[in-house]
Amino acid sequence: MGCKSLFFIGIIVSLLVSSFVQSLQNDSARSSLDAHLQHYSYKALARARTGITYKASLPANFSGMEASIIWLKSGSFWARGTGFRAFRLPSKIIPLPYIKRLAIVYQNLGRRSSQYYSVPGYSLVTPVLGLRAYDASDLSSAAVAPLNLNVSGDPISIHFPLFRLPPGSSNLTVRCATFILHGTVSLAKMTLPNVCTTRNQGHFAIVVKQPKKNMIRKERSLWKLWKKWKWWVIGIICGFVGLVFVCMVAMLVVRYTREKKIREMERRADESESFRTVWIGHSRMPSAAVTRTHPVLENGYVP
Repeated sequence: MGCKSLFFIGIIVSLLVSSFVQSLQNDSARSSLDAHLQHYSYKALARARTGITYKASLPANFSGMEASIIWLKSGSFWARGTGFRAFRLPSKIIPLPYIKRLAIVYQNLGRRSSQYYSVPGYSLVTPVLGLRAYDASDLSSAAVAPLNLNVSGDPISIHFPLFRLPPGSSNLTVRCATFILHGTVSLAKMTLPNVCTTRNQGHFAIVVKQPKKNMIRKERSLWKLWKKWKWWVIGIICGFVGLVFVCMVAMLVVRYTREKKIREMERRADESESFRTVWIGHSRMPSAAVTRTHPVLENGYVP
């Protein structure tokens, strides 16, 4: 019994250690990705002007991703905010620690989003979008310090493109996923269609709960059954519609033929009748001319 207990304890410990190591590797990969995207984005700021978005030129090993950068003055950023790609940053946001100029890097991980970010039990239905703030007081400096953003007014909104739900998924399980800087994930309901809100920088996506396998199998079986019988169903519906149409046409033909015969009979009767006809109500009746025999004296005697 003691050996078996030690064996199971060893398995549990090894799984926990493996999970912890995997988490560290994922954090390292995400941090490295942020650093590389920041590096290539800063290259686009040569002779840059404040308030203008510049797209970064990424090497081939970052294909499928997109990065952009905007250079801002902290004072104007606090007063007016800014709209930056999919992000709407309102006023009353201040960088911490406070600096006079900051740079905000936008990331779109595209089809490679699932390589870096995932939510257990959920599927990504949009690309992962990232927002990172950096010190931009000295653009020529090799060391770039990351900044925090203190949002004291309205929250930051993220506007995602339209997406399609996976088969078997429900709109009721759609959530906004926020991947915070140290790997923590928080889920929240969407307040508006395709729009998520946040008070932190980080990475964001829309996720949907993965459907159960039996529901997927049921939908697939129903789809196969529909593919098998759809032409029969379409044929029956078309046949029924055609039968109704033929019956209606036949009824109209019979009615027209009957009315035509009645009119022909009336015409012939009018041509051959010796009596005058009159209408009484809705009926046509024969009528003879009124004649009266005058009285005559038998012997012609007049007193």
